[in-house]
Amino acid sequence: MSMVLNDEQRMLQAAARDFFTTRLPVGALRRLRDTQDADGFDRAAWREMADLGWAGVLVPEAHGGSDFGYAGLGQILEEGGRTLAASPLVATALIAAPLLARAGTAAQQDRLLGPLAAGERLFALALDEGPRHAPAQTALRATGVDGAWVLNGVKRFVLDGHVADEIIVVARTAGSPGSTDGLSLLLVPANAPGLVRTRVSLVDSRNVADLEFRDVRVEPPALIGAPHTGYALLEPVLDGACAGLAAEMLGSAQEAFDRTLDYLKLRQQFGVAIGSFQALKHRAAQMLCELELTRSAVLAALVALDARRDDAALLASLAKAKACDTAELVSNEAVQMHGGIGMTDAADIGLFLKRARVAQQSFGDAGFHRARYARLKGF
Repeated sequence: MSMVLNDEQRMLQAAARDFFTTRLPVGALRRLRDTQDADGFDRAAWREMADLGWAGVLVPEAHGGSDFGYAGLGQILEEGGRTLAASPLVATALIAAPLLARAGTAAQQDRLLGPLAAGERLFALALDEGPRHAPAQTALRATGVDGAWVLNGVKRFVLDGHVADEIIVVARTAGSPGSTDGLSLLLVPANAPGLVRTRVSLVDSRNVADLEFRDVRVEPPALIGAPHTGYALLEPVLDGACAGLAAEMLGSAQEAFDRTLDYLKLRQQFGVAIGSFQALKHRAAQMLCELELTRSAVLAALVALDARRDDAALLASLAKAKACDTAELVSNEAVQMHGGIGMTDAADIGLFLKRARVAQQSFGDAGFHRARYARLKGF
């Protein structure tokens, strides 16, 4: 397995770094937050990203995408993580695109993948119903009524839930909460009667919403895949989401480390730079080592996903668990090493800690993925 980027991936990474640095720097997130922007992301910038082909990186060429793969999208997400860029990349390009490409009907793919790749339609995955990632605990019920599906229940912390045009809903059509059997995937238009979307403000200022389904009716063509088989369709897509989010977390942690290293060289005490203190050198060295280990884990997962290898799920959980640990370590150390200014909103470094905490919980924290890794290994 190659553990280095090829020429095309390096070119994509360089282009992404230039775009996010110039078009969506950290200050862009501050403006969205401080102005309480209704969308929570820059639609003009998203159109530019779509024009660059980034929305369709995981979309087949037959439907207007580039099918460049997870390793390519991972480079974009990593660079976006460096500037804390708020965009629909994760919910639309990383999650919805491969799910529809793998499991959608021909009619669904023809109708949705082209506009998705062009950045014209936004998607959200309505999965979790509590404060922690727990797909098996799905209780939202989809009941067959007169040949249609009627949905009742709630979904919490849905990424891009209030701006999406289409909601992919994980619903229980059989069985009871706690079982992965009996789950189905349904496409619900955002304007469906009975769907109530409430935006939620999180500490990282990114887009999430709570969704309430009150007798929301959708017709049979809304079903993705066969009834009751939703978890099997969803699991490999969630592996990709974990690996992609781990790439974004790596970018954020790397940027926090780089900023901290610059500060250690600049800040002086007792007439010398604090970076010359041995204790801080040791702590910086530990962060560097953990970042490099995380980089290897993330790339291994992305490459395995592209190859559809049998160990892709293992490596995706390993990457997410490692990224969670590293993001926590680096963000904590970054704020502490910045001292008092690091605790204020005047310094950007605190924004990286806030993003790290939300990203750690998204699609399962380190504990969730260690337990999943052990389960997949047969323990």
